[in-house]
Amino acid sequence: MESQKFIPYPYTPPSDEALIAKSQAYKTLMQSRRSIRFFSEKHVPKEVIENLIMTAASAPSGAHKQPWTFCAVSSPDIKNQIRIAAEAEEYVNYQSRMSEEWLDDLKKFDTNHIKPFLDIAPWLIIIFKKPYDLIDGEKRKNYYVSESVGIAAGMLISAIHNAGLVTLTHTPSPMNFLQEILDRPENEKPYLLLPVGYPADDATVPDLSRKTVKEVLIYF
Repeated sequence: MESQKFIPYPYTPPSDEALIAKSQAYKTLMQSRRSIRFFSEKHVPKEVIENLIMTAASAPSGAHKQPWTFCAVSSPDIKNQIRIAAEAEEYVNYQSRMSEEWLDDLKKFDTNHIKPFLDIAPWLIIIFKKPYDLIDGEKRKNYYVSESVGIAAGMLISAIHNAGLVTLTHTPSPMNFLQEILDRPENEKPYLLLPVGYPADDATVPDLSRKTVKEVLIYF
């Protein structure tokens, strides 16, 4: 077996002061991020979407298998097909699948099965995870698939906010309809749907607070 070629990693260590300043600036930026359900139809260039997705695709993955496919949808017809199918699943969720406790926890968001943002947002990005690859008709196993795709999804959400756009993590479970509408192969399973664009001029968000550092961080 041929050994892997290694190359030098170009790196110049920053000072402690620079580390603190950059980490503080990024923390402040990301703490301003909110999930948005009210989108503008304003155009977002395709190049921006490609840059965001390729940022996400730089995520680490098990054995560097990169077990993901990103579908970027701007077609009004396909977005509407997705909305119709998603709302059908969401209706069943709200009527019977979700527990009373779950529904009670959702009240602060004032949501229901109607999802107009799926039509309005200029782009929908659908992330598919690949438990295995198909190479010349043979199955090749991927490793730590959910973990790897989850990291990529987080990087994508961060990149979207950093670019000055907004998104929403949407999971109209079950999501098999996405595989059918987008004609994806059997080894690709829908993982997450992200509408991407600008917020509507009158967009609002719930008045919520995040947990404090003492609630989420333990030093040893």
